[in-house]
This record gives sequence, C-alpha cells and structure tokens, in this order.
Amino acid sequence: MGTELIQTVAILQLVRECHLTDAGSTLGDALSTRGIRDAAILSWAKSMNCDSTQSATVNQNPERVLRVLIVEDSDFDAIFLIRYLQSHGCPASHLRVWNQATMAEALVREPWDLILCDYQMPEFGVLPALELMRRHGFDLPFIVVSGIVGEELAVELMKAGAHDFINKGKLSRLIPAIQRELRDAESRRETALARQKLAYLAAIVDSADDAIIGKTLDEVITTWNAGAERLYGYTAAEAIGQPTSIVIPEFGRQESADLLTKLLEGKPVDQVDTSRSRKDGTIVDVCLTMSAIRDTSGKIIGISTIAYDITERKRMEAERTHLIAHLNEMLSKVKTLSGLLPICASCKNIRDDKGYWKKVETFVKEHSSAEFSHSICPECMDRLYPEYAPLLHTPATPEPRIPGTESGSRN
Repeated sequence: MGTELIQTVAILQLVRECHLTDAGSTLGDALSTRGIRDAAILSWAKSMNCDSTQSATVNQNPERVLRVLIVEDSDFDAIFLIRYLQSHGCPASHLRVWNQATMAEALVREPWDLILCDYQMPEFGVLPALELMRRHGFDLPFIVVSGIVGEELAVELMKAGAHDFINKGKLSRLIPAIQRELRDAESRRETALARQKLAYLAAIVDSADDAIIGKTLDEVITTWNAGAERLYGYTAAEAIGQPTSIVIPEFGRQESADLLTKLLEGKPVDQVDTSRSRKDGTIVDVCLTMSAIRDTSGKIIGISTIAYDITERKRMEAERTHLIAHLNEMLSKVKTLSGLLPICASCKNIRDDKGYWKKVETFVKEHSSAEFSHSICPECMDRLYPEYAPLLHTPATPEPRIPGTESGSRN
C-alpha cells in the first residue's frame, strides 16, 4: 500500500472518529485537537466544513438534493463521500448498497440521479453493478470511486461502461466529474426522447394511407412511405435518390415547378388537384399538399408532399356534371314546346327544327317526357262510326230498385 494511500486511510479514520465523537464542531477543529498540523490537510478539512448545521440545511430543501446510490461495503466511506459533496455545494441524500440484492431493491424502490461505486467489495464489484443497472433499463451517471485502481484498469472500467474513475485520495475531480456526467446524462435523456418522438412520428407517417414524400430543394426524393408505394407503385428502395419527375407526367411538370416556386415564396400550396404517373405509366388524379421543411434557424432545407388518390371523387364529379347537363338539355327541350310551333292546318303535323314534318305525338314525345294513351272523341266517333252513334247518345236505362233498399228506409 503506497504512502499516499496510507495517509488517506489514516485521515479517513480520523474523520470517522470526528464524525462520531465531535458533533457540532468543524472537521478542521476536530482534526487539530487530534494533533493534525499539516497545512494542506487542515485546509482541506476546513473546506469540508462538515457540521450538523449544514446537514440540517440540506435536509430542509429536498427539491435541491442530489439522490446518490452508493455501492460501497463501508458505511463510513459512504458517509464521507456524501459529506464531501455537501461541503462543496452539492446537497445530497444517499443510500448505501453492498451486493446485488440490495442494489436491485434500491433501483426499483426509488429514482436515482447518480451512482458512486467502489471498485471491489467482498460480495460485489463494478462490472456486476454496471450490468445490473443496464438490466433494469437505467442510464445513470456511473462513477467509480476507489483507491486501488490503476490507470490501465480505470480505462478498462470506462470501456465497460463506467463514466469516470476518481481516486479516493484525489477527490478534487469528483464534483466536476459529477456535474459533467449529470449534464451528459440529461443530454442522453433528451436525445433518447427525441429519438422516441422521431420513431413515433416515423411510424405514423409510414402507416398513413396518404403518399408522404420528402425531397430536397433540387427535387431529389429522400423519404418515401408505404402510402407512396401503394399509390405510385415504386418501392422505397426504387424511389429514394431518384428525381421526383418519376411520378410527374410530362404535361404536369411546369405546374409542379410553379407550385414549388409558390411555396418557396412563402405562399401556401394546399389541396391542389393535379395528376401524377404511376410506375406502370398510368395517370392517377391526386390531391396534393406541399410543405416546407425548415431547420432550427428557420431556413428551408427540403420539401414534403402529401398526396391521396381522388380518382373516385373525379368519377363522381364527372357523373354529376353529366347528369346536370342532361337535365338542362331536357329542360331546354321542354321549354321549346312553349314557343311558336309550325303546324299544318290540314294534317296537323308539326315541323321540327331540322325541317322535318312529324305527327304531333311524335314531336311531343321527342321534346318532352310526356306519353300518350290513344282513344276517340265523340265527334270522331259520329263521323267515323255513324252506326254506333245512337248507342253512344242514348241515355243509360236506370237500374231497377228493390223495395226497402232506398236510402233512409226502415225495416
């Protein structure tokens, strides 16, 4: 054991005695009474300023307390580390664990901000502690604080996942290391959250029925969702990296360029009916919306387009337009019957607009929805069938009445 380590152990033992027997006095005073005169040690002890008043102040502000899980087989060493943090403006509460069972229970019982771990303990060690933390799904700052680890071993521990190594005899690096690792941990959490949001957004985009495409300002395709595969027929592997002209028919390219110019000028491009071409060459009617993709400074770095098939809507619109035109035509033909019609004074035929003479019923049927039921009027009956005329003009013989059936009769 090196001289520096022996001195450190001796000082730690004195600190332990001060902590247990000199409550209410500062650590520097307590060490002085025990014959410690080294200026560097007394200066360090003064900076510690571990008194009961400061601990009480820390406990009164739980919102500001750093929650530290200490993996250490020595209760005294754990208390010493916490007192060191508190004396350097880092209020902290702690729980000491010393084997796999106690650490596993602590990890699930409450949240932690930081793990300080001794290198080697009778029942535990750094590598098992790292593995246990990962198994529980945590990414906490993990700092090894030990006095028996050389530089080569420290490098190996950091490769295994520890974030830093601090020698117990040189704790001056502990506070800066904790501050740095807390910042890095927060940055990792924010990055992980951002990735989760991106993954969630990507899942929404990919599962959307609409064709959603991302492209550069040079109109090169960068993203291609499943909806685009269904609408246009190209797979993502086939489309990404290709110009957007693969889905724009020749007759629509000028319109597409005009829409891009309009968007870059800050004007909205929303719900535009246009045409696109599929992989098999067929043309599909789509409703298109274009949006600018901006970086954090607001600069436009790309374009996103959302399109959906409106073939069925166009078909229904065409049918409605045809029906309206047909009805208007029928109405216009009916209206012609209210105008001046040339009719023959003798045979009563009517001349149509093409100069043909047609029977009245034929003309009316062609220019309206009227139908005819044929019969014969009395005048024509007298003229055409005189033998039946007396029968038509003879009054009908009343039916004989049965006595007692008259209206209002009594039985």
